[in-house]
Amino acid sequence: MRRALAGAALAVAGCASGPPPADWQLEARAALAAFERHFLAGDTRLAEIEFGRLRAAIAKTGRLDLAARVELARCAVRAASLDFDDCPGFERLRADAGAEELAYADYLAGRRERAAGEEPLSRLVHAAVRLRAGKIAPPEIAQAIEIASAQGWRRPLVAWLEVEARRAEAAGEGERAAQLRRRIAAVLEAPAAR
Repeated sequence: MRRALAGAALAVAGCASGPPPADWQLEARAALAAFERHFLAGDTRLAEIEFGRLRAAIAKTGRLDLAARVELARCAVRAASLDFDDCPGFERLRADAGAEELAYADYLAGRRERAAGEEPLSRLVHAAVRLRAGKIAPPEIAQAIEIASAQGWRRPLVAWLEVEARRAEAAGEGERAAQLRRRIAAVLEAPAAR
């Protein structure tokens, strides 16, 4: 979905051989990247400011299909951090969404299968969808933790470590659970980067 957002449907990446991208495209691309960066780092306030910038850039086009797509991008980033909701921003625009957006909304809700992309965020969203659907295996949880850790994504790292800690506790692995809780505390104690 992120690739589609950054590419054709959002049209925020102008064609190298064509005319330069419009101002709204540049604004949307920058705001989307900043929203993702701040949200995944755990800075909700700055993430919401950037998402407001993204909505404003898209609103300049009057294209409700693009507005629906950015709402799905928001839901996907939130899902990567195991922050699930019913994607209300998208639901308000569902009637104006295209087939690809509707399919992606079903995927995020766990009603449709989809392969994970190569990008770390896509892989993390895929793991989150599998967790939500109750289909995730322990190695996938470990992989999600490693993805979030390798990227330095604080919010999803804490969420996935919490999943693994609860799993360890349920399995009676007290020492492992304690080690995971120490890791969570270390992540939360570290100052957030701006």
